Amino acid sequence: MTSSTTTQIPGYTVGTWDIDAAHSTVGFSVRHMMVSKVRGYFREFSGELVTAEDPTQSSVTATVNMDSIDTRQEQRDAHIRSADFFDVGNHTELTFRSTAVRTDGADWTVEGDLTIKGITKPVTLELELNGFGPDAYGGFRAGFSAKTEISRKAYGVDIDMPMDGGGVVVGDKINVELEIEAVLRAA
Repeated sequence: MTSSTTTQIPGYTVGTWDIDAAHSTVGFSVRHMMVSKVRGYFREFSGELVTAEDPTQSSVTATVNMDSIDTRQEQRDAHIRSADFFDVGNHTELTFRSTAVRTDGADWTVEGDLTIKGITKPVTLELELNGFGPDAYGGFRAGFSAKTEISRKAYGVDIDMPMDGGGVVVGDKINVELEIEAVLRAA
C-alpha cells in the first residue's frame, strides 16, 4: 500500500473480513402505485471481504437468502417469494461477486456480477468507506455504505401489473442500499 493510500484511508487494514449481519442491512426500495416507494430488506445474508495491500485489488462476495425478504407486510412478502417475482422455490439465493474496485480521489466504486433468479448481470456499486477501527470486544471492524440501481426486469422479475388510467403497480427500477459492518478474521 502506498503512503498516499494510507493517508486516504485512515486505519485501513489488510485481511479477510466477515460481514456482521446483526449490524448490517441489505435493503431496497421500489416505486409503488406510481406515487410512493415501498422499502424492504433481507434478514439473512452473509459475505466475505478481502482487503488487499493495494485497495483496488480488494474483493467481496456475498449471498442473500431470498426467502428472508421483509417489506413489513407478510401477504406482499409471500407474493414476492412466488413465481411472479423471485420464484424462491427454484431460486433461493441472490449472489454478488466483485470484479473490480476503482477509485477516483475520494469516490470509490465496486463493480461486480449480480445474480438473481439464475440471471447474472454486471452492476456498479457507489461505495462509501465509513471507517476502520477496533471494537469493544478486542476485534477490528470496518464499515461501508453502498448503493446502486437495477432493473428488476433485467433479472427475469418481469411481472407487469398495469393500473387503470396508466402506470404500473410496481416500478422497474430497484434502488439497492447496503450498510455493511465487517469483522476482521483472527489470524
